[in-house]
Amino acid sequence: MNSQSKTNHTNNSLSIWRFWIPLWFQTAIIISVPAQALHTMIFGKTVILQTVPVSPHDSLEGYAQMLRYDISKQENLRQLKGWEQLPKQQINQHDGSKLTLIKPGTRFYVILAAPVKSSSTELPSAWFPVALSMEIPSQLIANQVAIKGLAQKRFIDYNLENYFMSEQQWQEIDVELRQAMSAQPNQLQAQPPIVMEIKVNSRGNAIPVSIRALVGKAKQQQIRTYRL
Repeated sequence: MNSQSKTNHTNNSLSIWRFWIPLWFQTAIIISVPAQALHTMIFGKTVILQTVPVSPHDSLEGYAQMLRYDISKQENLRQLKGWEQLPKQQINQHDGSKLTLIKPGTRFYVILAAPVKSSSTELPSAWFPVALSMEIPSQLIANQVAIKGLAQKRFIDYNLENYFMSEQQWQEIDVELRQAMSAQPNQLQAQPPIVMEIKVNSRGNAIPVSIRALVGKAKQQQIRTYRL
């Protein structure tokens, strides 16, 4: 093989590798995302989060496109151990006062503890926050889990806010929840009858599993599970 042929062969080999390496890399990324979710689903710890409506003006419609949780509100985390160590910023409020919030873009971990088990006729009780940490804890007791959060302007996102539910599913839950709330109008103000079941892996990443809602009227109420 002469030098020109060798050069052409080398250039062709480089061209092939330049094509395949990025393609393999992109494929690996695409495959790794569902693989991570599958691993979390199988090996992650089951946790229940209490939901809160996104819209304060229409509590039911606030569930239609996304969810927030009681741990999404920064005011529910202020008294926890570790709050002082998180980077902060102050914002001006309408009354002229200043409000201290976690600096947007800050990633940290919320330590949740398991509640006392609920009755079989009640919604599962939500896990509750006990501490905050900039680093994932190296050791947690058996009934605790660390979930990764990202500070936004006033809320904390856990990559659990947006979810997929078919229009038919949502219409079904919409009708059932309205019936339940009309039977107990004070229930919504106390604690919305909707919780989210999630799975959390050892790195603090979480995926949604199902929405559980207390539906029906009075003594005919039952827990309905909507798989995501």
